[in-house]
Amino acid sequence: MRLDTSTERLPFKAPLCPSNLFGHLIATAVPGVEEWRDGVYRRSLRLPFGCGIASLRPLTDHVACTLELSDPRDLSTALDLCRFLLDLDVDPLVVDGALSSDPLLAQLVISAPGRRVPRTVDGAEFAIRAVLGQQVSTKAARTHAARLVSRYGTPVGDLFLFPLEFDVSSLAMPESRRRTMSALLEALQSGLDLSATADRVVAREWLTTLPGFGPWTVESIAMRALGDPDAFLPTDLGIRLAAKALGLPSTPGALIKRSEAWRPWRAYAVQHLWATGDHEVNRIPA
Repeated sequence: MRLDTSTERLPFKAPLCPSNLFGHLIATAVPGVEEWRDGVYRRSLRLPFGCGIASLRPLTDHVACTLELSDPRDLSTALDLCRFLLDLDVDPLVVDGALSSDPLLAQLVISAPGRRVPRTVDGAEFAIRAVLGQQVSTKAARTHAARLVSRYGTPVGDLFLFPLEFDVSSLAMPESRRRTMSALLEALQSGLDLSATADRVVAREWLTTLPGFGPWTVESIAMRALGDPDAFLPTDLGIRLAAKALGLPSTPGALIKRSEAWRPWRAYAVQHLWATGDHEVNRIPA
């Protein structure tokens, strides 16, 4: 497949904190679909007229973006997807100002201003990966996803498109999670829209009807795929541990009540709370 190459600058409003943004994408990257090489994050793109590969390098005042596209008509869409992936259209001064008004979050914001929410270029792909990652480690989730890609992925240059259709019975996971995956694939084929432009209320309601889709999975998809800046994960263990260490409530109900003061930017509070832990998603590899 021949891919035409173009290079663009993706500007953003400073500040930008790249550690959790690129660190998360790198740490959770699916082999064959994404890679981190020589300071550049690369991944495949599924586009309206074809497919492509995006290469993204964080710089001081912009993100350098190289696109390899099978159809030049996809240029504008590909650029929009890259901006959405890196959450480059948010005003960090507004977000940081709102969150730093809470004295227990203020020092986190001051020490790492401009945190963004790492998102996705494909909501359906992310939802499938979220199910693969239920109740397993980040490493195990990547292994499950890589097996799917090696068996069902579509080649794009030296990478692959993540498969959105596959034989669920081939998955090495409990039967209950196979049923969850089957229900998700059926919903996606029936019109469940998990794109950045989807109706978030409709998408959330549909997801909550699927077996095995609890609040953590639904809110993760809302945050990363739907781009909801107020998505919140009060049941996440990392969030609860961080909250307790900071003197915040650590039970889900009490934390939800306290988080009302952070609205409509709770997804960004999640990034700050996650960053208090020593996890590879919080740093860019040397």
